[in-house]
Amino acid sequence: MAAPPGALLAGGVAFFPGLFLLARAALRRLPGLRWPEPDAVIVAARLVSSVQAIMASTAGYIISSSCHHVIDDQHWLAGAYPEFAVPYFVYDVYAMFLCHWHRGRVKGHEAGPPPSLRAAAAAYLRKDLLMVLHHAAMVLVCFPVAALWRQGKGDFFLGCLLMAELSTPFVCLGKVLILYKRQHTALHKLNGLAMLVTFFGCRVLLFPYLYWAYGRHAGLPLLRVPAALPAAYNAAAAALLAPQLYWFGLICRGAWRLFRPPAPP
Repeated sequence: MAAPPGALLAGGVAFFPGLFLLARAALRRLPGLRWPEPDAVIVAARLVSSVQAIMASTAGYIISSSCHHVIDDQHWLAGAYPEFAVPYFVYDVYAMFLCHWHRGRVKGHEAGPPPSLRAAAAAYLRKDLLMVLHHAAMVLVCFPVAALWRQGKGDFFLGCLLMAELSTPFVCLGKVLILYKRQHTALHKLNGLAMLVTFFGCRVLLFPYLYWAYGRHAGLPLLRVPAALPAAYNAAAAALLAPQLYWFGLICRGAWRLFRPPAPP
């Protein structure tokens, strides 16, 4: 039985902010925890991002593994999950600002007054503009394409794109470990390796794989696939791939600092 129109969207609006508020309250109030507000906000935001990533990756695997014909096969999750998840990207922009705001207030107490709200917002946009633009594109471009423009075609490709979120829990855990000065631990190194592998496989190699999958369907070698597709498709793939390459470069730089041998005294 199909959900009523707007029910999944309303569910996402309630679920992601509600989970954040619940996690923050638990970290602040449960006996044995009672974390300070900045820590509770940051860890709760990372927890919600990880939950969304696990849900998206699971939905993507179910969709892509169920669609043997890459163009015409359909799965109900391909229509349901994007509608449920689109409020997450709106919520996450605000959650990322809250994390930035609390980090700034903590630093402000260490040296001078904490930053004003306007100054914090400007600094947040300077620091995370690419991520904010990415989230805006997910809401304003990718969701309408997934929900309306596809007209039930290409569920396989949508499922593969959802599995790109598989690296997000490792990214979130890495940021939490850095927050608590745990860069020297074996857990941080193992997590960094897992983040590097999953990000490269699920976000960078994803696009050549999608081209290869379409080429296998159309009977074309990989190198001839871009010329066989409309220019808009290639432009969209390039626009999605570009920030992934930038972030992967940052991850590689961090991995090099983490795993390089210590300098001789």
